[in-house]
Amino acid sequence: MKVALTGASGFVGTVLQEHFKDTIYIHRDDDEAFTLQKLDGVDVVINLAGAPILKRWSDPYKKVLLQSRVDTTATLVSAINRSNVKHFISTSAIGIYPDDMSCDESCTDVAGDFLGLLSQKWETEALKCNKPTTILRFGVILGKNGGALAQMLTPFKLGVGGIIGDGKMMTSWIHMDDLMGMYHYVIENKLTGMYNATAPHPVSNYTFTKALGKALRRPTVLPLPVFALKLMYGEASTVLTGSKEVYPRKIQDAGYTFKFQDIEEALEDIVTS
Repeated sequence: MKVALTGASGFVGTVLQEHFKDTIYIHRDDDEAFTLQKLDGVDVVINLAGAPILKRWSDPYKKVLLQSRVDTTATLVSAINRSNVKHFISTSAIGIYPDDMSCDESCTDVAGDFLGLLSQKWETEALKCNKPTTILRFGVILGKNGGALAQMLTPFKLGVGGIIGDGKMMTSWIHMDDLMGMYHYVIENKLTGMYNATAPHPVSNYTFTKALGKALRRPTVLPLPVFALKLMYGEASTVLTGSKEVYPRKIQDAGYTFKFQDIEEALEDIVTS
């Protein structure tokens, strides 16, 4: 099976390259004609293109975030629609869901903030594909050597990690092994539609913090005020402070069994191996 990949240098893209050896790379600045040439003989396209989300959102950077996801996906889809690609798997985020609401894939409410708008526009472009299409809405991806966890490890290892605010915000997470498992399962079973890429048991920030402290054998006594994150990241702090309680009902109904369902086991596996 031949796979084409956008966003290959990112956290998820790097791991996907280890799972799919026969891979070609499509870059954000590739035009439609060049992309179409690259798609010759490709079976599956996995779209991960997008500028880093956790950075201060000035108005110019918001345009970068939109262009790197929405415009890149539009160009990619136009090329796929002219190709013999058999399956398109695109990306979105659970940021599309409103805060403080329990959601599975049947939830149609959309967050009224920039993340909600960004995710909705991104998905809209992906769904213009005329090939079998799957969209994975990523939760917080936990793995080695990157992602949100890499940014948390230093303060926690120094013993200055702690809960955010009151610790009640919900975190919907997934172990990288299960994200890779979902990709394989979607491809092998030809699943299409929208799927939440999150573990079955979201946890509060308090529970997550205590689990990470336990895995690292470090104290977690210093809370991080929400206002401090707002000073650091501005509007983008909502990535860290939003409360997303999201469940992967559809992939479970399709028969996928998660390897890591417990946050303590997931974090222990990552930080000790």
